[in-house]
Amino acid sequence: FFAEVVEFQKIVGSLIELVDQLAKAAESEKMKAIGARNLLKSIAKQREAQEQQLRALIAEKKMQLERYRIEYETLCKIEADQNEFIDQFIFQK
Repeated sequence: FFAEVVEFQKIVGSLIELVDQLAKAAESEKMKAIGARNLLKSIAKQREAQEQQLRALIAEKKMQLERYRIEYETLCKIEADQNEFIDQFIFQK
């Protein structure tokens, strides 16, 4: 009987060791999954921040384009006025 109890204790001990190893492996995989999830969240946040920066840059460039368009139209009007003045000056002579 004593030998059977000892054998049973050995089997239970090896089973406990196996369960402990599986628990450690499961915990390790859990930590890897948490790390991967956190990495994905940080990448998503970085992309959102980059998208906001690019949107701001686009808005800035659109405003700059509008300023240049207005400046170009103004310069075209000035050029037309100057050409008209030159033409009138030449015809008066």
